[in-house]
Amino acid sequence: MLIDTHAHLNDEQFIEDQEAVIERAQAAGLQYIINVGFNHETIPTTLELAERYDFIYAAVGWHPQDAKDMNPEDLQWIEELTHHPKVVAIGEIGLDYYWDTSPREVQQEVFRQQIRLARKVKMPIIIHNRDAHEDLLTILREEHAEEVGGIMHCFSGSWELAQECLNLNFYLSFGGPVTFKNAKRPKEVATQVPLDRLLIETDCPYLTPTPFRGKRNESAYVQYVAEAIAELRQLPVEELGQITSENAKRLLGLP
Repeated sequence: MLIDTHAHLNDEQFIEDQEAVIERAQAAGLQYIINVGFNHETIPTTLELAERYDFIYAAVGWHPQDAKDMNPEDLQWIEELTHHPKVVAIGEIGLDYYWDTSPREVQQEVFRQQIRLARKVKMPIIIHNRDAHEDLLTILREEHAEEVGGIMHCFSGSWELAQECLNLNFYLSFGGPVTFKNAKRPKEVATQVPLDRLLIETDCPYLTPTPFRGKRNESAYVQYVAEAIAELRQLPVEELGQITSENAKRLLGLP
């Protein structure tokens, strides 16, 4: 029984066949999916999915790319939603210096506000980090994010960065890139991370694993991530699946 800790099943790429995609995830043996809402448009549809399907839970937060659009009322809205019975984390939040669609200082302030909120409501956070390692670590430390911990979503950094994140009480989650032939760093880190801090995800519809690379990703494909890491760690895939699922349940308070 696997858990996809990061999905976007409400993405427009799933408009035509969302129900079939979710059915395939169930048929593939997924125990839970965490669907992530990250702005005005995706938070309501994420909650709708979580309310419609027993095995789908929600994370809500404000993505760094959309940071410039967040106002105090939105932060208040997220706080109210953390009391929803199916909301298990605040996210995805963080910094994105690759796309730079919001000014960096705005991203940083929105990130800080949401870490403070997470500490207030005692809820883990899901981190998006792209080309912003140093600033990200600085903010996590200054805002005492270790009090709530959370998930480094689709981790792609070095082992040195991984150790810093582990020291701050975070779990590392791996997706499709760990299956890519030339993805040296994700493979190296996935081999070394302590087993009790390891998670798997799809980030669907993005980052599709081998053998479907280049096509749309979906939650059922999380099994290929599990298989790749199990092979790297020389573990039976069933054992790897059980370990990552127990980790997700422990962190996110899943039944």
